Amino acid sequence: MPLNVINPYNQEIFCTLPLEEEVSLSLKLDQAQKAYRQWRKVPYPERERQVKKALEYFEREKDEIARDLTMQMGKPLQQSYNDINTLLDRSYYMISIGEKTLAPELIPESDGLHRRIEHEPLGVVFDIAAWNYPLMIAGNVVIPALLAGNAVLLKHSAKTPLCGAHFQNAFQSLEIPGLMTHLILSHDQTSQVIRDRRVNHLVFTGSVSGGARVYQDAAHQFIEAGLELGGNDPAYVAEDADLDMTVENVIDGACYNAGQSCCAIERVYVHHSIYDEFLKRAKTVLEAYQLGDPMDQKTTMGPLASASALNDLEAQVDEAVQQGARLLLGGKRVEGVKGNFFQPTLIADVPNHAVVMQEESFGPLVPVQSVASDEQALEMMNDTRFGLTASVWTKDPERAEWFARDLAAGTIFQNRSDYCDPALPWTGVGESGKGSSLSPYGFYGLTRRKSINFRR
Repeated sequence: MPLNVINPYNQEIFCTLPLEEEVSLSLKLDQAQKAYRQWRKVPYPERERQVKKALEYFEREKDEIARDLTMQMGKPLQQSYNDINTLLDRSYYMISIGEKTLAPELIPESDGLHRRIEHEPLGVVFDIAAWNYPLMIAGNVVIPALLAGNAVLLKHSAKTPLCGAHFQNAFQSLEIPGLMTHLILSHDQTSQVIRDRRVNHLVFTGSVSGGARVYQDAAHQFIEAGLELGGNDPAYVAEDADLDMTVENVIDGACYNAGQSCCAIERVYVHHSIYDEFLKRAKTVLEAYQLGDPMDQKTTMGPLASASALNDLEAQVDEAVQQGARLLLGGKRVEGVKGNFFQPTLIADVPNHAVVMQEESFGPLVPVQSVASDEQALEMMNDTRFGLTASVWTKDPERAEWFARDLAAGTIFQNRSDYCDPALPWTGVGESGKGSSLSPYGFYGLTRRKSINFRR
């Protein structure tokens, strides 16, 4: 069966692509292994030169890439351009630290021994990328993996396969064929590739259930896996927060990309002294979103990528109201349109055990609860099995540091959210995943250490 990609705005088939056939898939795995054996011997400066040249494609073809991204998953066009720019910024940062990070580490000589640590490539890296930020998520792996001397097989989401094709087009300029190959696979084929001995490392971005399945496949041949999974990221608005800045940014952190972000703000705790004012201002900001055609420059929120998400979001809102929450705005799908539109939603007085406070929403929901103190906020923020990011909105750096010491999350923000800084490792706690991307640690996860111990 071919893969049909549905435009979430008009429900029309945007493109149809064939799945890999068994013979061609095996040939591509062989070619990737052959390419890796050649590429790993290429000196780092030359690898860097070729990767930089390949990245020029994303600048040169920016308009087509942005259009394809929007038509596949519904992101407003300007946000698609933002994704391209962020991909390039992250990539050039990783390039800037690559040579130093991957250089051999020399240990001081002792008793006539020469000792050093080499960072060797792993081989063929299989990257299973998600659809919500389809360029950045793939780029977090493709760029450092190639710089480190690996070959890459990229299996993009069934919602955004053309983004994978754009990566393959970009890296066709590499002088060794087969170094970056895009695959269109069924679930069964994906499992088959993970278990194939020609694959040496796995990176997966997606759901917790999906991560559990691919991790089991990786264990079949004992390869390591980097997993970025779900999030249920909390924000705390302290009594001293600058509300003019905070409300705007908290709502943006919850609703950018229609809330379809692993590190979107999913639940908000507000000090009781400013609770009512926060809700009043948040409602005003949410009411200003313009839903519509994502290709229209006036649109600030597009449709959700999946029609099934509408049922899930309505169920979370209804369950919260049944638990005693107050629905202040939205709460339902937009009726009378073809697109998968969900109303920007504000829910107050949401108990911490409600599903919307415990599960990932992946939509434009802002559930809010009042807290009496910093201590109560910390307890509620840590009441989760996830741990990707958490944000504290306060003017007091000591308060932010106090939270940072005990918050169980990979990234702690003060007065910002929903941002992935390439200089810092992107990592999670609990069911948010394992391993790190970006920063020097992104290179370390795509290489293995080799100890050199010579008596001269």
